[in-house]
Amino acid sequence: MSEHRKVIIIGSGPAGLTAALYTARANLEPLVFEGIQPGGQLTITTEVENFPGFPEGVMGPEMMDLFRTQAQKFGAQTEFLTVTSVDLSKRPFSVVVDETEYTADAVIVATGASARMLGIPGELDVMGRGLSACATCDGFFFRDKHVYVVGGGDTAMEEANFLTRFASKVTIVHRRDELRASKIMQERAEANDKIDFLWNTAISAYNADEHGSLKSVTMKSTTEDKEWEQEVDGVFLGIGHKPNTEVFAGQLDVDDAGYLITKPDRTATNIAGVFACGDVQDHYYRQAVTAAGSGCMAAIEAERWLEEQGA
Repeated sequence: MSEHRKVIIIGSGPAGLTAALYTARANLEPLVFEGIQPGGQLTITTEVENFPGFPEGVMGPEMMDLFRTQAQKFGAQTEFLTVTSVDLSKRPFSVVVDETEYTADAVIVATGASARMLGIPGELDVMGRGLSACATCDGFFFRDKHVYVVGGGDTAMEEANFLTRFASKVTIVHRRDELRASKIMQERAEANDKIDFLWNTAISAYNADEHGSLKSVTMKSTTEDKEWEQEVDGVFLGIGHKPNTEVFAGQLDVDDAGYLITKPDRTATNIAGVFACGDVQDHYYRQAVTAAGSGCMAAIEAERWLEEQGA
């Protein structure tokens, strides 16, 4: 026997947990499957200083615990489980976790996007401790520092240019001798006096200090047999993000980059009763506060849609 809910929310983070808060307050008793990274990307962020209401800043994991507690207070049920398959072809929708099936009248997708990583030794250990994948989130912490940006595309150029507002110097590390970025983004980076380039070079390992913070990186040449250790103040990954949409493949419309497509100024997807919010459909802002806002939008849309269906 499957368990039925009016609303199932897939994914957590600011978007999913805000959607949970709003649907819970609407007496829809949402069930939230938080996935493999409960709390989303903020759980690997140390201090958050740009979320309204926290003038002294707040640790990322602590903020997500507060989000979760607030949603639970109004009746949301949250489970640290990962959805393995969905069937959105008929209503009620089917959501499967391992061998257990749940059905829902409405589904809110908040699975987020994961920063592309290098997959090298020490990476997860220093994430949020000198290593970041979001310049607009963490650039402020590197004022007057020399930071390195990994990548050669538009994302890397955007991150590098933004970081020059704070850092004294930004070095772009690229494994080739030419950039993949668009012409205009290349020209902006090359014209910035604070930016220089380290060509034909890759980072092969991150090295932490005794406190677990990033101290240096191991670099290697991609054209010759040469490896060295380089002290760094910080490293930013600028190799893009990957939306977590695999479980919806072939059912929900996605753009060329794999992000879920929603109706203009809405969170409604191509399937009536399925809504998407947060970084899984936003590749432009990617901020906690905008994710939370879209989670609110998805919840309100889901509530109104359910009312129209008489559910």
